[in-house]
Amino acid sequence: MKLYDESIKELLAGIDMTSAKKLDIVNATWKDVGDHNLILRADMAYELGGGTYPAVSAMAVTCNEEFVNTDEVMLIGPDLDEIKADTPYARIALVKVAEDSLGDGNTLYNAIRKIEYVRYHINPEGYMTRISASNNREPVRVGKEALKNGLDFAKVGKLFIDTYHENKNIEAVKLIFITAKDIDYKGMSAQAKHLEDITGTIDHIFKNVMMDCGSCSLQKICDEVEGLRELHFSAQK
Repeated sequence: MKLYDESIKELLAGIDMTSAKKLDIVNATWKDVGDHNLILRADMAYELGGGTYPAVSAMAVTCNEEFVNTDEVMLIGPDLDEIKADTPYARIALVKVAEDSLGDGNTLYNAIRKIEYVRYHINPEGYMTRISASNNREPVRVGKEALKNGLDFAKVGKLFIDTYHENKNIEAVKLIFITAKDIDYKGMSAQAKHLEDITGTIDHIFKNVMMDCGSCSLQKICDEVEGLRELHFSAQK
């Protein structure tokens, strides 16, 4: 699974990871409230990525231990209890799987989507994610009461990781939460879209195996991403 590796490198190159703090998730526990995680504006302390602020969401799968070798949650910027008003926000998930564990063809595409859709099944109490898949936005409403009770990114991150591991193909997860203001969120958003385009191209290849590459709107992605052309040619056999 090397399809995303070059894009992961570019994404991380735009982030100053030297300023990242590794959070202690060993004893971090928090309740998941499922479909009952509604936070009204009156009960909200602030919104991560609220209003015109960026709210970037990015996910990539890899088997490279240089990117992910253990479960960890990193934070760049203030933690939830230090934020007082709406702020820019990003959540990056790098998910490690075993080589060739996701299969190929439609099986590969569906396995990647299944990993991505984990985010729809995580509902930390007092942390209401509002996902817009069409533009890769993921703003979050944070509840006043939850902050009083000790909600922080370590607890949120631990819930994410535990839920990811319900998928037997996942070996480790690196989560990066970003709330710092001096970050190139626009560039990060472009990288997040590129990652999504790679996933979309995998699906496109196996639904259109006889199509002419020269007339394909996704040719640029195939040209840039190592392994996508090989997938296309293998699908035509």
